[in-house]
Amino acid sequence: MTAPATTPSRRSIFVASFIGTSIEWYDYYIFGTAAALVFGQLFYPDFSPAAGTLAAFATFAVGFIARPLGAAVIGHFGDRLGRKSMLVLTLLLTGGATFLIGVLPTFESIGLAAPLLLVILRLAQGFGVGGEWGGAVLIATEHAPPTRRAIYGSFAQFGVPVGVLTSNIAFLAVSPLADEDFMAWGWRLPFLASIVLVVVGIIVRRRLQDAPEFQRLKQERSLAKVPVADLFRTEPLKVVLASLAAIGPPAIGYSVIVYMLTYGTQVVGFPRPLLLTLILLSTLVWIATIVVSAVLADRYGAKPIYVIGTITAVVWPLPMFALVDTGNAGLAFIAFCVAAIVQGLIVGAQGRLFTEIFDVRVRYSGASITYQIGGMIGGAVTPIAATALFAAYGSSTAVALYLTGICLLSLIGILALRVAHPARSEALPAGTD
Repeated sequence: MTAPATTPSRRSIFVASFIGTSIEWYDYYIFGTAAALVFGQLFYPDFSPAAGTLAAFATFAVGFIARPLGAAVIGHFGDRLGRKSMLVLTLLLTGGATFLIGVLPTFESIGLAAPLLLVILRLAQGFGVGGEWGGAVLIATEHAPPTRRAIYGSFAQFGVPVGVLTSNIAFLAVSPLADEDFMAWGWRLPFLASIVLVVVGIIVRRRLQDAPEFQRLKQERSLAKVPVADLFRTEPLKVVLASLAAIGPPAIGYSVIVYMLTYGTQVVGFPRPLLLTLILLSTLVWIATIVVSAVLADRYGAKPIYVIGTITAVVWPLPMFALVDTGNAGLAFIAFCVAAIVQGLIVGAQGRLFTEIFDVRVRYSGASITYQIGGMIGGAVTPIAATALFAAYGSSTAVALYLTGICLLSLIGILALRVAHPARSEALPAGTD
């Protein structure tokens, strides 16, 4: 028998993929929110306000630098040992680092050791997140019927907007505190609360089993000995193009959930609680769009839906900033909602797309590495580049044009990417051409 003794139900796959990913991204996004709101003052107090914000965003970006490394290492063991064990490890790494940030002394208490330890913990966070997405998507898509891979792949994708939603709720809950209380201890509460969520996630994920497709490889002793090396030797162009294709969603996403928290409060003048609320509400649109996109991707193919989403990512930055710059909350909300639709269209198709791109022997490594390289380019650089561009030109137009440019790279990548359709061949009887 090649199948496991007990095949997990669709509900258990959903819960394990969705809850675990939600927790991971909650941890990741509360760091981004704190970087925008408090880290510059608490860990880089000797800098000017603009330089302190840049330093805080640079610390945020460090996590992205660790993500491709985490993707390679965790992806290697995910392709060798299995998806389940690596998904438990990613929760431990990210959740543990997040909790420790919540108890970390500031610059005022321990001097230069404070930002140094913050960077180290951010590296641990990024390393863990690097292996999370690929494993969470594959544990779902590899259990999916061939015609439902996008729907199953969307289970993990829900975790990203839900992570944004819960991280914003956490900071919104402490926002009414007086500024001195918020800066003294209020910002720590969202970090400390994450440890409870991590324990729940580990309990759920330990009940999972790897999919029959992967277990068959183990039984046949057909696993790649060094998956990352095999990946770059056999499919280097695919790695480059898939990495480019993955740039768009984090570029749009982090421009809203990280950069806009600084730009909207310090430049446009939105109150912090109002801006957090607008972003929070827009994530509901993001979640709904993921569902629609996944259904369409299973019906018409993942690549066409991904292309449509990426085209909208190229077009939307200029109107988005123009709406926010009005200072009108309703127009800003429209800007964020359309940005959420842009992301939802792309990521709803992404789980199926990245599963179909790579052979199962190197799939964890391939999906993880390309997703994280795209995330590093689109997510890590965007808040820093946006802050620097606005400081240099004093206009949001430069920021919007930058976003358009890197989303155009994403469009080029997906258009050039050849996507096989293994799901179709898997549905054929054995031995059928």
